[in-house]
Amino acid sequence: MNLPKTFSRSLTLASFLFLVLTMPAKALPDPDGKPADMSKPVRVFIIMGQSNTLEMGKVKGDNEGSLEHAVRKENLYPFMVDGSGNWTKRMDVRNVHTQGSGGPDGRGGVRRNDWLTVSGSKIGIETGIGHQLGNALDEPVLILKSSIGNRSLGWDLLPPGSPRHEVVTTDKKTGKEITLMTPAHKDEVRYPSWTKGEVPAPPSHNWHAGLQYLGDVARAKKVLSELDKHYPGAEKFEIAGFLWWQGDKDRYNAAHSAMYEKNLNQLFKALRKDFNAPKAKMVVATLGQTNKETASGNEKLIIEGMFAFGDSHKGEAAVVYTNPISMGSSSNAHYGGNAKTYMNVGLAMGEAMVKLWKK
Repeated sequence: MNLPKTFSRSLTLASFLFLVLTMPAKALPDPDGKPADMSKPVRVFIIMGQSNTLEMGKVKGDNEGSLEHAVRKENLYPFMVDGSGNWTKRMDVRNVHTQGSGGPDGRGGVRRNDWLTVSGSKIGIETGIGHQLGNALDEPVLILKSSIGNRSLGWDLLPPGSPRHEVVTTDKKTGKEITLMTPAHKDEVRYPSWTKGEVPAPPSHNWHAGLQYLGDVARAKKVLSELDKHYPGAEKFEIAGFLWWQGDKDRYNAAHSAMYEKNLNQLFKALRKDFNAPKAKMVVATLGQTNKETASGNEKLIIEGMFAFGDSHKGEAAVVYTNPISMGSSSNAHYGGNAKTYMNVGLAMGEAMVKLWKK
C-alpha cells in the first residue's frame, strides 16, 4: 500500500484503514427531505442475522461511544444532522423492523415502521445502509429487517435444501479426532450437532433446524403483502438485496463453523428462491473482533468461509471486512454499544450493495 505523503508516522495502519473506509460516509450529502419517485417500484433490501443486526449502538451521552459524541464532538457523519442540529430524516427511505421468535406462527411482529431517522436510545446498521442506498438510488427504498438475537446459521437459521453434513474435528476434552453430524433443514433433533453413530435425541420443545429461517422469511413477506401500510403510496416492489451480519453463535460450535461457507451458499440460494428474487445481491459482514490475519479456531473457519462465499459469487455478492472499522469489544458483547461501529459497518455494507448494483 502506498500511503499519502501527508501520512503521519504516528498514525497506525488500522487508523489509516478506518479513515479510508469512512471517507465515503463523510462525502454523503445531507438528505434533501424530498420523497422518492413513487412511479417506480420500491427497492427492498432485507437485513437478516442475529442480535447485532438489531439496534445496539448508543445514541445519547457525552462519552466517545455515543452517536451524539461522534456527530457533535468528533464531527463524524455530518449528514446525520441538519443546520439546526436536529437529526435528519430521509423521506425516500422507509425503515421497518419485524421480529419474532421461531416459525411463522411465533410471537412477535412489526416493531418499527417509520422514515429513516434517529429516534429512541439506540441505532443499528440500517441507518448507514439506508443513507447509502437512499443517496445512490432514485427509486423509493425500503430497509426491511427481519431478525432476532441468539440464532445460528447452522441450526436456527438453517435454510431449506440444507442436508446433513459430517465434520471431522478434535474433541477438546480428549484431544482425539471425532466426527460430528450437523442437522438437515427441518431435522427434529434436540441438539445442533451430535457425534456420528449416535441416534440424535428428539426435540424437548417445539423446534427444528431452520425454524427461525422460516419465521423470519414469513414475517418479511407479511410486511411486503401490506406494502402500502409500511411504505405509504407504494404499489409495487422489487427485492433488490440481502444484508447479512451474523456468525457469533456459530463460533461456539466447531461443526457449524466448519460448515459456514456451505450454509452461506445455501442461504443465498434459498433467499433468492423464497423471495422470487433471482437477481438480488447479497452483502455479508464479518465479525468485528475477527482479524483475518491472526484468526484461529472457529472464528478463522467462519471468516474464511465468508470470504470464500464472496469469491464464489463475484458480482453477485460482496463481503465487508469489519475489523478495521469496528471500535473494539466483540460481537457477543454487542461491540460495547459503540455507535460508531454500527454506523461504520452499516455505511460499508450499504456502499458494498451500491457497488454491486452499479456493476
